[in-house]
Amino acid sequence: MLTAKQHELLHFIQQRLDASGISPSFEEMKEALGLKSKSGIHRLISALEERGFLRRLPNRARALEVLKIPEAAKALVRNDRENVVPLRKPAPALRPIAANDVIEVPLHGKIAAGVPIEAFEDHNNLAVPAALLGAGEHYALEVSGDSMVEAGIFDGDYALIQKASTAREGDIVVALVDGQDATLKYFRREGKMIRLDPANSAYEPQRYPAERVIVQGRLSGLLRRYH
Repeated sequence: MLTAKQHELLHFIQQRLDASGISPSFEEMKEALGLKSKSGIHRLISALEERGFLRRLPNRARALEVLKIPEAAKALVRNDRENVVPLRKPAPALRPIAANDVIEVPLHGKIAAGVPIEAFEDHNNLAVPAALLGAGEHYALEVSGDSMVEAGIFDGDYALIQKASTAREGDIVVALVDGQDATLKYFRREGKMIRLDPANSAYEPQRYPAERVIVQGRLSGLLRRYH
């Protein structure tokens, strides 16, 4: 059996999911249950997870899914063994992403917005608002240099990159040159050559034979931290 607070929290979460498709924040749960701190919410959620009533969706800071609810709360089909009614899991694609939902993406070091630098090898994670990401697989790179400032991309920004091996004319891409130097530039074709254009009039375009350039992704968004 669930405690009164566990029962109350479970149904508050389910009501919010039914109404908006978005799980409530820890602050909202704390206020709804009249608790003094969010640590109590963490303990309740952990207890509900352990008993199979709730689960946290991976790689998201604010995403909960109710797996089952006590039968006493809703007069549905009785399950005598567990006294619970399983809930059908919603298709993830049909549930909207909260504006403040966060996803962790791999952070692969720095990339030059200037002269190509050695390809990134660091492997950390960066928390990114899900609303900044579209479909597909993504990673992040810290921008180094000023050659893309006229496109609004500044030194120290985090470029959010959608993995891709092809690009259209004018896309901002991560281009790997000679298998070792990575750079962030506009992508252009000139016959059998690839031209990588900066967005800074102080820099010249870079031209390479097509076989020397590999597209590793397209710019999807930017994340900027203010200190």
